Amino acid sequence: MKEEFLHYLWKYSLYSADKLLDNEGNRIIVINPGEYNRDSGPDFFNARISLKGTIWAGNVEIHTQSSHFDLHGHNTDPAFDNVILHVVAYNDKRIFNSKGEELLTVELTFDECLLGKYSALINKPSAIACSDQVKNIDPVLLNSWLSSLVIERMNTKAEFINKILVETGYNWEETFYRILTRYFGFRINTEPFIMLANALTLKIIWKHANDLLSVEALLYGTAGMLDVDLFREAIDDDYFLNLSKEYKILSVKYSLHPIHGWLWKFSRLRPSNFPTLRISQLAVILSVSGGLFSRIIEIKEISVLRSIFDVSATSYWDTHYVFGKTSRSSIKSTGKLAVDIFLINVVIPVLFLYGNLKNRDDICERAVAFLENIDAENNIITREWRNAGISTESAFYSQSLIHLRNEYCRKRRCLNCRIGNKIITSGFSLKADNELLLEPQPVKKKV
Repeated sequence: MKEEFLHYLWKYSLYSADKLLDNEGNRIIVINPGEYNRDSGPDFFNARISLKGTIWAGNVEIHTQSSHFDLHGHNTDPAFDNVILHVVAYNDKRIFNSKGEELLTVELTFDECLLGKYSALINKPSAIACSDQVKNIDPVLLNSWLSSLVIERMNTKAEFINKILVETGYNWEETFYRILTRYFGFRINTEPFIMLANALTLKIIWKHANDLLSVEALLYGTAGMLDVDLFREAIDDDYFLNLSKEYKILSVKYSLHPIHGWLWKFSRLRPSNFPTLRISQLAVILSVSGGLFSRIIEIKEISVLRSIFDVSATSYWDTHYVFGKTSRSSIKSTGKLAVDIFLINVVIPVLFLYGNLKNRDDICERAVAFLENIDAENNIITREWRNAGISTESAFYSQSLIHLRNEYCRKRRCLNCRIGNKIITSGFSLKADNELLLEPQPVKKKV
């Protein structure tokens, strides 16, 4: 039995209250179980209990065995001297605090059915513990939970983006540029794209925004791709030579230092995802006058957002996938899937953070609403949910389910999940069961 299960029972009074007795058989009446604490110190703060007509106020500590109080060193820690009640599953030892005062210790008596359901979930070998039961959950409860989870996911992404925002001195345009460049790596080339964005600031690119060749030269050159040892067929390629000539001038002007070209990966990639093509597409997006993110803030239609990222590489790449080697002619556009990735992982999270920090609820709401107008992702996680009977109608739901799978199912946080709670407590009379979580999640929080 895990302590968190006892925490759960205590917080929501899922135990036999009439069997909560002291050593003399006097009933302990719980007026308030206290505030759940996940940091150091007692498990519940500011609890209130009544014993023999006297009301006690203080903290509650919970262990599976009473002897664990000593095992964890609480008996010598003054932070636990204000514990008024020690709640355990097995009372195997008399316990004293650092003052030498004996703690009032009580065993919880509860329906073993609760433990059985909880154990069955957390010990289930499948990735989604409730995969055979989730389809029977009330759709109202499920949709409410997924709506909370999508905000939680946005907050998680916003926290990551906020760190980059701080690094850039709260420069929103530079931050957006770094995040966007990162996702042009499509996992395989994420790291070199991150290095590229760190080595080449947006400020330098902006100075040449009206000259696409210069922007491409800056990106390809700083990416280390203008090294003839990487593309030997390009030694007589006019486009390659022009880029090299332009970068030689710009690198001296701005004291630029290329990253190693061998960092870029081409194997195990479809040619349409080659970094050579992606860098040109990125150059097209960045070759605009004025701030890219400042434009995005004002956009209210998803179709307009798509048009910004639905671009094609420059004409040279119509007949090339790598420098110096011709191929059958085809326009190398970013593609719908890539645009969806940029919207879901870059545009919407940065917008959400911006609205949060600027106290613009309308922008936060717009960002989340955009998710409802983007097709659901099709990956191993969404397919797991689909096999469990849960469909994904849009990115709003696929993002929620991805977060649920990664942050709850994988970590077996069933006690913090409304679905898990419903399954565990099915058949029990509960108060506000739609909020019955060990750690209720905030609807929105400031980063």
